[in-house]
Amino acid sequence: MKPFDFVNAINFSKEDIIRNSDNAELAEKIYVPYLTNKSLSYFTDTILLVNEINQRHQADNILQFDFLINSVRKRKRFSKWYKKEQSESLDLIADHYGYSYEKAKQVLPLFTEEELNIIKKKNYKGGVDGC
Repeated sequence: MKPFDFVNAINFSKEDIIRNSDNAELAEKIYVPYLTNKSLSYFTDTILLVNEINQRHQADNILQFDFLINSVRKRKRFSKWYKKEQSESLDLIADHYGYSYEKAKQVLPLFTEEELNIIKKKNYKGGVDGC
């Protein structure tokens, strides 16, 4: 049983896969509310339900699953997961100056392209991929 089996059960099949599994206690432990809530938060018809669950995060996993499976309307929902874009310039500044990612993001506008190239040459370590 995978975490996204729970999302598919909530969205489309409406099958109570926790109680119908061979080991209900193990299935409840496998259920990760964070992943389920994140995957449902991309849609306008489920965002408010996810917000309600987030406010009651202390509830048992099975109660959270029951709420969602009985509240979310049956529909196929697909979305790509948002991933933070990695910037070579930010990584370069953070590595060279020992800054955190947030601090590097703040000081990035202060650097010109030429200055970034100089830092890149200073940090070049050689090898096949330049690491």
